Amino acid sequence: MNRRDIIKGLSLLSLPISVKGETLFFESSPASPLSAKRDLFKELGVRTFINARGTITAMSGSLMHDYVVETIKDSSRDFCMLDELQDKVGEKIAALTHAESAMVTSGAFSALMLGMAGILTGMDPEKVKQIPQLAGTEIKSEVIIQKSHQIDYNHAFINCGVKLVYVETPDDVDKAVNEKTASMHFLGSGSLSGKIKEEEWVALANKHRLPASIDMAANVPPVSNIWKFNDIGFSYVALSGGKAIRGPQSAGILMGKKEIVAAARLNASPHSGTIGRGMKVNKEEILAMYVALEHFINFDQDKLWKEWQAGIDRVGEAAKKINGVRAETFVPPIADHVPTLKISWDTDKIKISGEQMLDALRKGEPSIEAYGGGRDFMTLTTWMMRPDQINITARRIKEELAKAAV
Repeated sequence: MNRRDIIKGLSLLSLPISVKGETLFFESSPASPLSAKRDLFKELGVRTFINARGTITAMSGSLMHDYVVETIKDSSRDFCMLDELQDKVGEKIAALTHAESAMVTSGAFSALMLGMAGILTGMDPEKVKQIPQLAGTEIKSEVIIQKSHQIDYNHAFINCGVKLVYVETPDDVDKAVNEKTASMHFLGSGSLSGKIKEEEWVALANKHRLPASIDMAANVPPVSNIWKFNDIGFSYVALSGGKAIRGPQSAGILMGKKEIVAAARLNASPHSGTIGRGMKVNKEEILAMYVALEHFINFDQDKLWKEWQAGIDRVGEAAKKINGVRAETFVPPIADHVPTLKISWDTDKIKISGEQMLDALRKGEPSIEAYGGGRDFMTLTTWMMRPDQINITARRIKEELAKAAV
């Protein structure tokens, strides 16, 4: 074996190797010199922007706190058994959320799907292998949901092979329940649109001895919602980790009844031959999600709200310096329940539409993403901004309004 063969054979080692008196360092070695910090967004030509829109998945959700990033970094240095980690973290999350049990999932959609799979299969490994092919089996195959609660994310249930049965009234629920009914589902953000509210929905499910699930992916804040739906009695709750809690965007939480979470885990990664095998959650995400949740629950929520309001006020005051411009704060009642700013203007004095304003902010430097542009208004939030970005946003909005002033 020559020197080249030795080097080739040792190329995957992470320690310096001595060959004929020479010390060889490989690129993977901790002793290697650190490369210069790369701006990969710039290198790849990917646009970055100030987020004045909110926790939108396509816009990369939210920014993780430093302590979440540090958790990911620190936990990347060691191995562990994923099931054991889910056991321990699940116990902690369950205690924080008033649930019997909990697990970290690959987002709220994954939590919805795995919870549904757990209801369908229980702890039966043969049923786990069967879904989503439910035809000709004894597995129940219908989920009751209010018509006003139909959204694209309900595809999480369809992925499990079930049929959605739509209702509007309590009487409709009574008529819809049959031997094929597996569960009843509620959309948290649709609470005001449906005729049946959360408590009554759970009561109806209990009446028919059915599990009830709820999608509350975007229902935080307020922080109390994290345990509210467990306290009401929902059988399982799906929560997003990459929104207000500012954990990994690709993480979420399934929490609820012990038997449902246990069965959901049987349907999930790292178990093979399951519908959830592709929904991997690595050890870093599991720990980071736990740390993010713990910090969010323990943080001074009044202080946080005041910071969000102060940011909105700063932008609003800057906009109102332009003649003919108004600014008012409102808070959406359920989803994205945070201080939100509506900037409107007199179109006789400001010759620009809301859509044109959004486009100008998007194409400007730095790029800013806001939303809700109408004929004479736009809306924005500051809760997903870094502190230094609030003044920049205020300045840019004022500049664009000033340009359009006549």
